[in-house]
Amino acid sequence: MFDFITLIKRFIPPYKKYVFLSLLANLLSTLFSLFSFASLIPILQILFGVSKSNTVYEPWSWNDGIQNIFNAIKNNVSYWIEMTILQQGAANTLIYIALFLIIMTFFKVGTSYLASYFVIPIRTGVLRDLRNQMYKKIIALPIGFFSDERKGDIMSRMSNDVIEVEASIISSLDMVLKNPLMIIIYLAVMFLMSWKLTVFVLLLLPISVWTIGIIGKSLRKRSQLGQEQTGEMLAQIDETLGGLRVVKAFNAEKKLTERFTSLNNKIRKTFHRIHRKYNLAHPVSELFGTIVIAVLLWFGGYLILSENSPIGAAEFIYYLVVFYLIVPPSKELSKASYSIRKGMASMERIDRILKEVNTIKDPENPKEIPSIISQIEYRNVSFKYQTDWVLQNIDLTIKTGDTVALVGQSGSGKSTLVDLLPRFYDPVDGEILFNDINIKDFKRHDLRALMGNVNQEAILFNDTFFNNIAFGLDNVSEDEVIHAAKIANAHDFIIATENGYQTSIGDRGSKLSGGQRQRISIARAILKNPPILILDEATSALDTESEHMVQEALDNLMKNRTTLVVAHRLSTIKRADLICVLHEGKIVERGKHDELIKLDGYYKKLVDMQSF
Repeated sequence: MFDFITLIKRFIPPYKKYVFLSLLANLLSTLFSLFSFASLIPILQILFGVSKSNTVYEPWSWNDGIQNIFNAIKNNVSYWIEMTILQQGAANTLIYIALFLIIMTFFKVGTSYLASYFVIPIRTGVLRDLRNQMYKKIIALPIGFFSDERKGDIMSRMSNDVIEVEASIISSLDMVLKNPLMIIIYLAVMFLMSWKLTVFVLLLLPISVWTIGIIGKSLRKRSQLGQEQTGEMLAQIDETLGGLRVVKAFNAEKKLTERFTSLNNKIRKTFHRIHRKYNLAHPVSELFGTIVIAVLLWFGGYLILSENSPIGAAEFIYYLVVFYLIVPPSKELSKASYSIRKGMASMERIDRILKEVNTIKDPENPKEIPSIISQIEYRNVSFKYQTDWVLQNIDLTIKTGDTVALVGQSGSGKSTLVDLLPRFYDPVDGEILFNDINIKDFKRHDLRALMGNVNQEAILFNDTFFNNIAFGLDNVSEDEVIHAAKIANAHDFIIATENGYQTSIGDRGSKLSGGQRQRISIARAILKNPPILILDEATSALDTESEHMVQEALDNLMKNRTTLVVAHRLSTIKRADLICVLHEGKIVERGKHDELIKLDGYYKKLVDMQSF
C-alpha cells in the first residue's frame, strides 16, 4: 500500500481539484445514506407500536459534545414523530417518512454519481500522462539501452502494462477515495449508537483482513511474472514477423510454433493462478462478513435482552443496517487492494524504463557550436559495449570538406566509430573534438542538427513520400521536397505512383524496392542539408543497377560536405581524401587509395578479395 501512496503522489497532484470534489461528493453521499436508512427506526416503531410516549423536546447546543448532540437529535426526532402521529395519525406520518426516504435517496445517488463523475478526469488524465512519459522517455534514452532490451518486451510495457495499471490501479482510485471515508463515518455512527457492539465487531475484523492479506501477497509476484512472459511472447511475434522469409526458407515453421506454444502454455498457467487468487477475494471477504454478522446478531440480541440496554430493537436493526452498509465498501477495498497489488507489478516494469538513467546527457552550461568547423578530431578514443574493447586508441583528424572512408572486415568497429560522432554512444576513454572543443560540451540537439545519416537499412515510416523526405523538419514546401527528390534520383518513381508525393509507402517502405527506399533516405538527408554527412554502408545491400542510381545520388549529396563513409564495397570510395583501414578496433593503415595499394597490406588484401 505504501507503493500505491507513492504512486498517487507522483500522478495525482495535477488533479487535486477533482480529488477534492470527489471526496466532498462521497462525504455527502455517505451522510445522505445514513439519513435515508435512519427512517427505518420510526417506521419500525410505528408499525410495531414500540414508540415511546411522553417524549419531551430536548434543547442542545454545539458545546454539548458529540454523544449528547446525537442523543438530543435522536430524542427530538422521536418527539416530532409522536407529535405528528397525535396530530395527523400514523398513516400520514408514514407518508411523510417515506417522502423523506425518497428525497434522501435521491440526494444520495446524485452525489454518488458526482463522486464517480469527478474521478473520470483523473483516470483518463493519469493514463494519458503515463503514456506520454513512457514515450518521451523511450525517445530520450540512448540507443545502447535498446541493444540490451527486447523490442517486444518494451512494446508490452507500453501497451499491456499501461493497460494493466489503468485497469488495476487507476480503476481502484474511485474505491480508494470513497470507501475509507464511508467506513470511517459508518463506524463513527456505530460507536455513537453502541460502543460495546462496535468494539466487539472491530475485534473480529482483523482476522478476515489478515486472511485476505496472506492470499494477496503472492498475487503481485505472479502478476509481474505474467507481464514479463507476455513481453517475451510479443518479442517472439515481432521476431517471427520480421524474419518470416527466413523462417519459410529454412522450413522452421514447426520449430517456432513449438517454441511459441510452449511459452503460451506457461503464460496460461501463470494467469490461471493469478485469476484464481484474484477471484478468491470476494468469496473470502463475503464468508468472513457473514460470520461477523452472525456473531453480531448473537451479541446484540444478548445486549437487548439484558436490562438497561443502551439501544432498543428498532435501533439495533438500524445498527445492523449501518454495519451492513460497511460490508460493500470493505469488500471493494479488499478487492481494490488485490487490484493494486496486481497493477503494481506492471507499474514496476514501467518504472524500469521511466527510472532508467540517460547516460548521454546535455551539459549544464552548453557551448555554442562554432560557426566554422575547421576540423573534427578523434583523440585517443576507446570504446566498449560491455567487456571487450570495440575501439582502441583511435586518433583521427578530419578536415572540413574532406571525405573520409572507413573500411575493414565485419566487427572491426567501423559503424561504432561513426556512431560516436552524433553521440549515440559516448567514448569510454578519449574525446571527440570540434575545433578543440569536446562535443560533450554541446547540446545533443545542436550537435545532431549538423549531421545527416544514410544507413545500410533505409529507415522509413508508414507515411507519405512527402512526410518521409521532410521528416524532422518544419515548414517545408513541396518545391523543396521535389528538388531534394530530383537530386536523389527519386522524383521519377515517386510521381509514377497513384498520388505522387502524397502516396503512402507502407510499413517501413514495404511498397518500395531496396534502391527506392535508399534514395528516399538520401532525399531526406539532402533536404536537411547538413554540413556533416555519415554514410554507413549505404549501397552494400543493393543490386548493381540500384547501386549505380544510389551512388549517383550519393555523389550529389556529398558535394561540399564533410563526409564519413563506412564502406563495404571498396569501389565506391576510391576518390576519398582519406581511407582508414580498421582491424580489431584499431586503425592499422591510412592514406589514399593508390597509397594504400602500394603498401601491399590489409587494404590491398581487401581489394584483391573483392576483385576476385
